[in-house]
Amino acid sequence: MKILGVSAFYHDSAAALVVDGEVVSAAQEERFTRKKQDAAFPDNAIEYCLNAGGANLCDMDAVVFYDKPFLKFERLLETYLAFTPRGYKSFAMAIPIWLKEKLFQKDVLRKAFMGFDENFDWQNKLLFSEHHMSHAASAFYPSPYEEAVVLTMDGVGEWATTSVAIGKGKDLKVVKEIHFPHSLGLLYSALTYYIGFKVNSGEYKVMGLAPYGEPIYADLILDKLVDLKGDGSFRLNQDYFDYCTGLTMTNAKFDDLFGGPPRQPDSELLVQKHMDIAASIQGVTETVMLKMTRALAAEFDIPNLCLAGGVALNCVGNGKVLRDRAFKNIWVQPAAGDAGGALGAAMYAHHLYFDQDRASRTTGKNGPNDTMQGGYLGPEYEQSDIETRLRDMGAKFDVLSSAEVTDAAAAALADEQAVGWMQGRMEFGPRALGARSIIGDPRSPSMQKTLNLKVKYRESFRPFAPSVLREDVGEWFDHEADSPYMLMVANVKKNHQREMTEAESALFGIEKLNIPRSNIPAVTHVDYSARIQTVHEDTNPKYHALIKRFKELTGCPIVVNTSFNVRGEPIVCTPEDAFRCFMGTELDVLVVGDCYLKKVDQDPAFKLDYKEAFELD
Repeated sequence: MKILGVSAFYHDSAAALVVDGEVVSAAQEERFTRKKQDAAFPDNAIEYCLNAGGANLCDMDAVVFYDKPFLKFERLLETYLAFTPRGYKSFAMAIPIWLKEKLFQKDVLRKAFMGFDENFDWQNKLLFSEHHMSHAASAFYPSPYEEAVVLTMDGVGEWATTSVAIGKGKDLKVVKEIHFPHSLGLLYSALTYYIGFKVNSGEYKVMGLAPYGEPIYADLILDKLVDLKGDGSFRLNQDYFDYCTGLTMTNAKFDDLFGGPPRQPDSELLVQKHMDIAASIQGVTETVMLKMTRALAAEFDIPNLCLAGGVALNCVGNGKVLRDRAFKNIWVQPAAGDAGGALGAAMYAHHLYFDQDRASRTTGKNGPNDTMQGGYLGPEYEQSDIETRLRDMGAKFDVLSSAEVTDAAAAALADEQAVGWMQGRMEFGPRALGARSIIGDPRSPSMQKTLNLKVKYRESFRPFAPSVLREDVGEWFDHEADSPYMLMVANVKKNHQREMTEAESALFGIEKLNIPRSNIPAVTHVDYSARIQTVHEDTNPKYHALIKRFKELTGCPIVVNTSFNVRGEPIVCTPEDAFRCFMGTELDVLVVGDCYLKKVDQDPAFKLDYKEAFELD
């Protein structure tokens, strides 16, 4: 049975192909169009997924959209009616777009799919899943568990903003929901907006900024904005927000509460207040997550928890939930946001609509494996194709054996060079996991600043993640479990930490940035934490071999890993994307397949100015 899942028209449009319950391919549209968080119908992603599965659209048993547009239109309309006469101006502006994009979205989808194949039987094969069911299905069905509590938290779907489902075998049933406008995701986005970062992309910055501040506004948030109950359920005080009917996230009353207007996005100034607000909303988010997961564990007495939805990308919160041990095991969908809804929609149809069994699971060194193939579900390129593409770009490169590539790249890393690394299938989801990564030496005190300012062209405070050999993770971090998708945060082990001097400990805010805190300062955040990716030989043998060779040279089984892109650019997909980014930044080395490129060998005429090439993220 072949099922294509699609998400589109909000942000992070994507497609995924599931065959007999196995995830065959999945990709986000932005990687092909080079437009960050592209919301357009994912023509390119669909074409890739079908080609990867050797199939045509008419071969599909079903094509499934990730939410129900009519229910979403109902929610939009009812919200405006509930708040009338507030928001009439924005309602008048929005209604023509809604009528086209929401109420008649089925017809938009029909025409789009007919564009692929005019014989596509859309009347019988086009299905719709509810938004939170898509998220829940994306989390439970690929997970290693036969039974689990499934918690989905995001901004909003049709009506639900938080949902709880119970998964058993092939069955999945939603048992609890919190409805719009009460949303943990929208609360976090509101504070993201107030600090001056872009909603739906700047939330990562807030999480990274939080350790520089103190949560002095947490009580204010819980007193004025959030009515939080003992079981983690909550309501938001709409007197302070404008997202229901207006054109901004917050309003003047919110500004008064926090002592001034939102920071302007183009402002360079980040003051201690912004850091304290970031720390506060992060702390409140963790409090809600912990109250909710403790209550769910006690109520359902199931040892396994699956997470999805945009809030599940909050890896600091995930790490707190894991260490809390209310649940014995936790698995997070790597494409937890709306892109993953495409996969979940296909999974929903396969298991619930068509009543098919789940795919079999293998058992690895550390227990049952999930079925996400390490997240490596996107396009890959044959060596001969890579060479042709790079040659056509005018690149100068050496073709090495796989062992020589590993040795050369590891030596460059040990020499503190920044390396662009493109191997195998592209990752699905927002994290680069060693297939489309920029990597560096974590022992270098200057590597974080160098990568942020000279390669990524982004704020210097933003942390980088360690990729660590799975077999060595417990020696370096307070973490013993798998974390293949970079969705868990834990502290660096005490024996690798560097104790602060009295003067260093007295520093505030961004002054803390350049103080080394461990033997691996490039991946150690100011609170001694790190966003861990465990690297597994069975899912990414080339990346595993590289880190293993780096360990042989240096004694360190860890490399810095950040996504292969600059600020505001989607992660690279093709060899051409990789070469352009290489020539537009201060990367020293580029490795694509078995092609090894040094910056000093390239024609200076190909140098690009990438610093201002993309919008702020």
